[in-house]
Parts: sequence; structure tokens; C-alpha cells
Amino acid sequence: MVVLQLSGTAPVNLQAKFSILELAHGSRKHLTTLSSFSLPSLFISNSQQPRHPISSFPPVNQSVAAIVFGDGSESRLYPLTKRRSEGAIPIGAKYRIVDAVISNCINSNINKIYALTQYNSTSLNSHLSRAYTGLGLGKDGFVEVIAAYQSLEDQGWFQGTADAIRRCLWVLEEYQVSEFLVLPGHHLYRMDYQKLVDAHRRSQADITIAALTSTRDQDPGFGTLKVNSLNEVAEFHVKSEREPMIDPSVQSAQASNDNSYRKLSSMGIYLVNRDVMTKLLNEYFPQANEFGTEVIPGAISTGMKVQAYAFDGYWEDMRSIAAFYQANMDCIKGLNMGYNFYDKDAPLYTTPRYLPPTTITGAVITDSVVGDGCILNRCKIKGTVVGMRTTIGEKAIIEDSVIMGSDIYQKDYIQKSGKEGMAIPIGIGEDTHIKKAIIDKNARIGRNVMIINKDNVQESNREANGYIISGGIVVVLESAVIPDGSIL
Repeated sequence: MVVLQLSGTAPVNLQAKFSILELAHGSRKHLTTLSSFSLPSLFISNSQQPRHPISSFPPVNQSVAAIVFGDGSESRLYPLTKRRSEGAIPIGAKYRIVDAVISNCINSNINKIYALTQYNSTSLNSHLSRAYTGLGLGKDGFVEVIAAYQSLEDQGWFQGTADAIRRCLWVLEEYQVSEFLVLPGHHLYRMDYQKLVDAHRRSQADITIAALTSTRDQDPGFGTLKVNSLNEVAEFHVKSEREPMIDPSVQSAQASNDNSYRKLSSMGIYLVNRDVMTKLLNEYFPQANEFGTEVIPGAISTGMKVQAYAFDGYWEDMRSIAAFYQANMDCIKGLNMGYNFYDKDAPLYTTPRYLPPTTITGAVITDSVVGDGCILNRCKIKGTVVGMRTTIGEKAIIEDSVIMGSDIYQKDYIQKSGKEGMAIPIGIGEDTHIKKAIIDKNARIGRNVMIINKDNVQESNREANGYIISGGIVVVLESAVIPDGSIL
């Protein structure tokens, strides 16, 4: 069973609505229910034959529930997360990051999906309450949002992933599933979870952890697994920020004594047997707040069988503004680069918006992705992701950038607000030049503006002026106003 920390949508033929848990367990209100191209993965299975044949398990759509989490209180993508969670950040001209994880579930035939949300969740909840309805979930499938709540028994908010699952078990155990699949909702990757479930069952594991086989320049932060030849996890290590560097000679000596083991990086994805989940959270570690850093190491220490499922496909955990920028740039470079947005056999689902086609008037566009409903007037666009409802004025030049677009058209906004004299409309003004930048939603970029980071500044906090610079990338804040003639 997979559990997601997200918002829910309504089942087919039902009107979607969002409800928040407010009462104690005894007076639960019914929550709204909402009704992967697989990159190669490697699993070294246990050679023992399972006591219970795989075929004895019911189908995945009946026996697994997903639990999806938006993100935590601290984000590495600020200021994109100033008013939204990481899972709700727009990507690829028309999607949200969380769409990748929910689509993996749908494409893997997992149709019982719970989304647990807390921090900056308004945008995420709104998205999830409108998306996915009837999209391969079947008549019994749903995406159900469980927002952080307080009750007579629990006066505080969710203290972490383990605390959130523990406090929501009375909801999650409504269906008689065999396993829970715990997923971060802000990672970009394609995985067939059915293969993970099959490997878990064949090995008769209590817990299976998805882990990366590829070497990365940074530790994802979910811990390092020490795995034997049967893919059994012997040790689980979470690096502390204060942990000293290991002398290379000592590290080599240790490695020479552990030739039968290999190290993998956890992806923060856990498949846990239903009864094991309950025992871990309520009996063995009732005070644990975090699932990955407290419960998983504790399960290993108690002797539970914990397996690793090695994954060698594309995976991006959006660990920085630069990583988010690069993920967008990869989507315009072809099917062999980065995340595949174009797989017809495993589509990426999102909210249907019914926008008009993009209008292009004398514009020159090369190597770019353009969303629906844009108005592009005699401008030049190169190597850029252009989000929905973007308006770009004449003689503007946009290069190597991510334009997230707008939630409304300017005319509609003026009619509703009455601000007829608004000097700078939503969009990008005439004769403006933007290069290697991220322009968040509803930004107002004036005429003759230069957003090119001409001094090659790597880090700068100019939030009061409507932008910051992170890793050499200029990020214009959501709804920021950049006056005519500005140079950033």
C-alpha cells in the first residue's frame, strides 16, 4: 500500500472536494477520495524460494496502498517554495513535480493513494483536488488528501514522516492491503513500483528500500545502505552534518575488509508490510518522528529483514535551485536526456486545464518547450521552457531560461481587480533580455529589462527587490514586479 503526503481528488462521477481532518479518531469526517515507463532497475533477489508463492498475493491495485509526502519544513528550493511546497512547483511547462510520483503509482496499477500534507500546502492541495480524477484509477481507486490536523489526543502538528503515518494509521488501515509504499512527493523519476513489490515479496522481506546504484556528486541525504550479495541490508547509516571527514586511507582499508558488501544510497522510498508498519510505529518506536532516520535503522537493529531494491534509472531529488533548473533544461534536449516527459506508454498525468492553443506572431523559437495558452509576439526564444499563459512582448529575447507562466490572463485580472492603470502587466515586456533565469508565476517584467547576471554573481539575496541569485541562476519571485529598464 502506497501512502502519499498530498491532496486528494474526487472519484469518477463525484465532485472533487477537499477536507481536513479536524476531530479525534472517534468522530472522523469522511475525507474526499480521488479516484511508469520503467527505466532499468536491478534487483539481486534472495535465492531462497518464498514460503508463499507470489501468485498467492492479490493484485497490486488491491493489496498495496501508497503514502505520498509533499516535503518538510525546510526546503532547498527557496524562494520557489515561499508560498508552495516542493511537490507543487511547476515543471516542464505544464506539470507539477508531484505529478511524476502520482503518475508512477497510476502507471504501476497502484490506485489507493494517500497524500499527507502540512507545510505551505494550499497550492498542492488545490492541484491534487483537481487532478487525476478517473485517470486509470478504476472504480475503487482514489487519491485522498490527509492534511495535518490537531485532535484531543494530538495537540501539535505532524512532527515528521513517522509521526504523520502513526497519527493517520486509523485512516490508512481502512483497506485490507498487504503493504504500504512510502514515497517522497517532490522527486523526479520513473519507476515501475510493481517490480519493487514483486522483489519485496520474493525475498520475504519486512521492509524493502529503493536505492541508487549510480554514483552521485552529493549524498541525497536519506542514508547509506551496506548491502550483501543477497541484497540484504546489513547496516544503515545517516550522515550527520557535524560528522568529520574520513581519512581516505582508513576508508580504503575498511573497504578492503568488506569486499562482499556494497554501498547504495537510499532514495527515501520504503515498501513496508502492513503489520510491520503498525508494530514499528506503535510498539517498538512510539516516540520516533522520522521514518528514514529513526524507524528504518531501528528496524534493522531489531533483526527485521530489510532488503534493498537497486534502481539505476534517472532520479532527481531537486536538492538545489541548480538541480531544478537543469531538470527543466534536460526536458528540451531529447528523449535520452534526463526525465522522459513524452512516454506514451506511461503518461505523465496532471490537471486538465482546457486552455486555448498558444498564439505565435512572428516569433522565432528554437530548442524550446512551450505550454498551452501562451501569447508570443515577435520575440526570440531559445533553449527555454515556457509555462502556460505566458505573454512575451515584441523584440524580447529569452535564452536558456524557465518561465513558469501565469495563473490568469492580464485582461481577466484587470477586469476583476479594477486596476486599469497598472503600469506593468503580468508577463515579459518588450525589448527585454532574459538569460539563464527562472521566472516564477505571475511575475511582471517591465520593458527594456536585462536579467542576464552580467557580473556572474553566484549567490545574492535581493528578495526585497523581487529576485535572488542561486548558483549563478537569477530567480525572480512569484508575483514580483521588475520595473522598466532594470538590470539584474
